[in-house]
Amino acid sequence: MVFHRLAHRLWRWRLRWLGRVVSQIARWLTGIEIHPGAKIGRRFFIDHGMGVVIGETAEIGDDCTLYHGVTLGGTTWRKEKRHPTLGNNVVIGAGAKVLGPITVGDGARVGSNSVVVKDVPPGATVVGIPGHVVRPRDDSRSAQRKAMAERIGFDAYGQTPGMSDPIAHAIDCMLDHMHQVDKRLRVLSTALDKAGIKVDLDIPELDVANLEDQRTERTK
Repeated sequence: MVFHRLAHRLWRWRLRWLGRVVSQIARWLTGIEIHPGAKIGRRFFIDHGMGVVIGETAEIGDDCTLYHGVTLGGTTWRKEKRHPTLGNNVVIGAGAKVLGPITVGDGARVGSNSVVVKDVPPGATVVGIPGHVVRPRDDSRSAQRKAMAERIGFDAYGQTPGMSDPIAHAIDCMLDHMHQVDKRLRVLSTALDKAGIKVDLDIPELDVANLEDQRTERTK
């Protein structure tokens, strides 16, 4: 950052060739490429910085963190604002690519290896290719879903605190539906018993231990 502060000052003084020289020396020494035109706020931190690239018109707020392999890149050759703007307290995970003149709001998080090409709201978490915002999970049914998942031998995918994604949400909906089916079967079985109608509505237990063997036999 000392090298960049010097290179940026030279760039602003229109000693651009000298600013380029300083930035190239820093790149050679650290493996971090920051264009001398980039604007970077206070307390900026790069963790394991090899491969980090920050473009000419990028703007970074205060207290931001970038991990190795992050690119703040442009999507055009035209001389205009073409690199991202990061707010304050933004964290960009390892290998993530944030591309174009987009804005990443204050306190946002970008997951590792994500590719972000659209604006990110403040405080949001973005994952995936292309990046999409993940929303807080509904924990009101978490115990119920966990019980159903254990019953069918499913190691609940994506059950990380406070986070979800489309696949995890779809699986949560399936578990909720299965739970409702179980409840209605029990109510139906009880009503039939009271009416003197004997119907076996017991659901056989899933043989989790032999699931792999059963799948192998079906594919033969």
